[in-house]
Amino acid sequence: MSLLRPDDVIDHVTQITPDFLAARGLRGLLLDLDNTLVPYGSYDEVGEMVRWAAELRAAGIRLYLLSNATGRRATFWLGRLGFAGVGMAGKPNPRAYRRAISQLDLAPGEVAMVGDQLFTDVLGGNLAGLHTVLVRPLVSNALPHTRAARTLERAVLRRYGHDWSA
Repeated sequence: MSLLRPDDVIDHVTQITPDFLAARGLRGLLLDLDNTLVPYGSYDEVGEMVRWAAELRAAGIRLYLLSNATGRRATFWLGRLGFAGVGMAGKPNPRAYRRAISQLDLAPGEVAMVGDQLFTDVLGGNLAGLHTVLVRPLVSNALPHTRAARTLERAVLRRYGHDWSA
């Protein structure tokens, strides 16, 4: 198994439903923020995400935000999304994932890491022994280091039979 290979690749986080999770034996999600739940840098309301998170929680799914965004930005969104989490998490360090899993009170095999980046979300989730779900980024990011990472990500994804360049 490659540490950069996600278990699932999906177009949008709302494709994760209670049935999707049950089929994989999952009871909890660690969720990235930027370009996974909300567009990078956005503070615009996202009712669709709030409803989606509420539906998962109502189905008994445990949610936790694990983001490298600033603590201030994470706090802003946590208040709107309605679940716990942290910013400045230090992904892909596996310790960040282990701390988050302990907050869910679940075994690693019952938790998925969901995010838009191979080199943080998928790598760290795989290192921590989690199911990993890669989602298509919500928006293109203009930061130079992210553009470079996206180029490498596309090459890795093509190797695994996924092509998001179309």
